[in-house]
Amino acid sequence: MQSDHGQLMILGVPGTELTAADIELYQRIQPGGFILFGRNVESPEQLAKLTADLLEVTDEKPIIAIDQEGGRVTRTKEIGHAPPSAQELRENGDLGMISWHGLVTGDVLRVLGFNMNFAPVLDISYDDAADNALRGRCYGKDAQEVITNAGIFNRNMRRRKINSCGKHFPSCGLSDCDPHHGLPVIDKTIDEMMKSDLLPYNALMPEMDAIMTCHAHFSAVDGDQPGLPGSFSKKIVTHLLRWQLGYEGLIITDDLDMGAIVDHYGRGPDVEMAIRAGNDMVMICHQIDSAEQALEQLKKLPDSVTVDSLKRIKKFKKKRLPKKMHFNRKQWDKLDAETLELRKAVLGDELALNPELASQPVNSPVEEY
Repeated sequence: MQSDHGQLMILGVPGTELTAADIELYQRIQPGGFILFGRNVESPEQLAKLTADLLEVTDEKPIIAIDQEGGRVTRTKEIGHAPPSAQELRENGDLGMISWHGLVTGDVLRVLGFNMNFAPVLDISYDDAADNALRGRCYGKDAQEVITNAGIFNRNMRRRKINSCGKHFPSCGLSDCDPHHGLPVIDKTIDEMMKSDLLPYNALMPEMDAIMTCHAHFSAVDGDQPGLPGSFSKKIVTHLLRWQLGYEGLIITDDLDMGAIVDHYGRGPDVEMAIRAGNDMVMICHQIDSAEQALEQLKKLPDSVTVDSLKRIKKFKKKRLPKKMHFNRKQWDKLDAETLELRKAVLGDELALNPELASQPVNSPVEEY
């Protein structure tokens, strides 16, 4: 009898098409989902074929996800226009533009075969220039601004049958470094976060299909375990998010291949710690050849640790995954033109047509994937 433990994983894909070795690996592991990046994107037709092929490779219909926030975190920017970033939209100040952004993002992802977007970012921007991977990605400089703007984006994207994932719980806004490189340390207490960083989660939680936990150490919460990431903290994931805040949807880790994790934990111990903390699914985005090692560790977990997560995943897939879309080039071209119109409306013609004029120096791997 085949194990269900692969359902606890979301895996990356190496290239622009599935090789025989890829198919064999995924059929053995039976992951719960896949995440695609810029490395997987060559043309609209190729990307739509890849997502369609991924739908057929596992016995259970998989989550097919992407990070499509807008701005520098736009995985399709090599094949189409990038929509404005969250910061550009909030600085523009027109809520109708944010609504439009949500709708066109949902349409673009659906026509390409995706069913989940790892967005919106719910972090508060305490410093728009901070070197903490969040530059340009935040919908607000205070909790209410995040609630208003991210909420509008989220509701409109979900209208197009794309599932959402709020991130990065409980807060990355005060990170002192980029978790792609090292482990940030945040000193806020839960009481302090309840009055600020957690307000967007409290307000928008009923409308989120999933929440992503972050790789940052919360010293006031886990002071007895120095260096423990929030994503591996039972106090953060289970006690705070699941019990205190009452969240009932999927909880997914951020990428376990980030420096904050791989520099300190081996593959196997990391996935076990994440699931024991209360996450339902773990993400392995880049070191895909380590997925079998991760699966063997997950199989060792007692049923008492995994049964609720497997039930949540099954329920989510039954209720929230839409029917397969067939790619239509005319529809793609129309949506790409609409994305450019949105860019022009938010940024003005000159910046919209010359993205390099508005671009900031690359400061995080998040925009290079």
